[in-house]
Amino acid sequence: MARRCAVLLILGSALVVAPAFGGDNLGQQKASLDAKLASVQAKIAAARTREASLNTQIGSLTTQIQGLETKVGDVATKLSALRADLALRQRRFATLTRLYQVQTTRFDDLKSEYKLAVIRLDNRLVSIYKQPEPGTLDLVLQSHSFQDVLDEVNYLGLVAKEDTTIAAQVKSSKRQVMLARKRTAVVRQSVENQANAINARVLQEAYLRSQLLASKSKLSTAKAGKSAALSVTKQQEEDAIKESESIQAASAAIEAKIRAAEAGPGDSNSTTGSGSAPATPSAAGLIWPVSGPITSPFGPRWGGFHPGIDIGVPEGTPIHAAAAGTVIYCGWEEGYGNLVVIDHHNGIATAYAHQSRIAVSCNEDVDQGEVIGYSGCTGFCTGPHLHFEVRVNGTPVDPLGYLP
Repeated sequence: MARRCAVLLILGSALVVAPAFGGDNLGQQKASLDAKLASVQAKIAAARTREASLNTQIGSLTTQIQGLETKVGDVATKLSALRADLALRQRRFATLTRLYQVQTTRFDDLKSEYKLAVIRLDNRLVSIYKQPEPGTLDLVLQSHSFQDVLDEVNYLGLVAKEDTTIAAQVKSSKRQVMLARKRTAVVRQSVENQANAINARVLQEAYLRSQLLASKSKLSTAKAGKSAALSVTKQQEEDAIKESESIQAASAAIEAKIRAAEAGPGDSNSTTGSGSAPATPSAAGLIWPVSGPITSPFGPRWGGFHPGIDIGVPEGTPIHAAAAGTVIYCGWEEGYGNLVVIDHHNGIATAYAHQSRIAVSCNEDVDQGEVIGYSGCTGFCTGPHLHFEVRVNGTPVDPLGYLP
């Protein structure tokens, strides 16, 4: 209720201070352009802030990637050394395995030789035991000399002794080979354990390296995303700068029109046509120009200020005059695209931007509800819609406060 009273008071005062000629509406347009210029400049500042933030983030990601690259290099060096060590130990293990096999074969051969030597000795002893021991007389009779007798006795003793010696030597060799084989087995097992331990470390370092590479890949992806966002932000900043420059040029043109309007007579007569309004007017006398959802409200937006509301409608939707009045601007306006501005002769003006086609002429009187154009996406916009503004003495106000 308090808001409606305030609106009525504003409207009352607007009737008193309403300009006597249409040129003052050009002043309203200039004020609108100035407000829009401030909004664009705010967008530029926001884009530059965003750009600085993205540059900082990219620098941080670059530092992290370089740190990971150093860690990956260190791990790769350790991994290379461990793999070389593992390869040496594996070759040593293979050599020890071959040595163990050779010693095992020799040990088996010596066991066989020892077994044969023992059998031979046993057979010889049995043979000597079974044969009658030759008597001294037999040896003397069979010998040609006493020396032959001595030689025969010595020979028999030497044969038995030699067999015993051979068996003992074979037994000793077998024992030595068995001990050497055991030592080889111990060393071989130790080398195998060391190789297994090193292989475990190799696997651990390889896993760590893969994790570091995965982290590096994620950071690189994030950096690429930030770089892409920075590129988009720079493009947005460039577009906003171009928009600001075009608005400044338009502001200068409007200022020239104001001077020309102030030099000539004004016309404050209100006219009405034969058209009828498609909806019931609000307390302020306005109707909705199109029917659709509000896609962007009045007020702060993108670090700047949105001086109207965006109403989402398909391209080609008829746009109706919110109230009766005189068309004081109809044409192209940078940022707004095809724009129509209607002065309602009570301190209130309405603007209809981004039209695909304008259906009225400048200085034409229109009725409330009359079709003045068709929605589109001309100028700076991201999709078909109607940008609708309500201005009181040139100052943009929230249109929702003036619509039913």
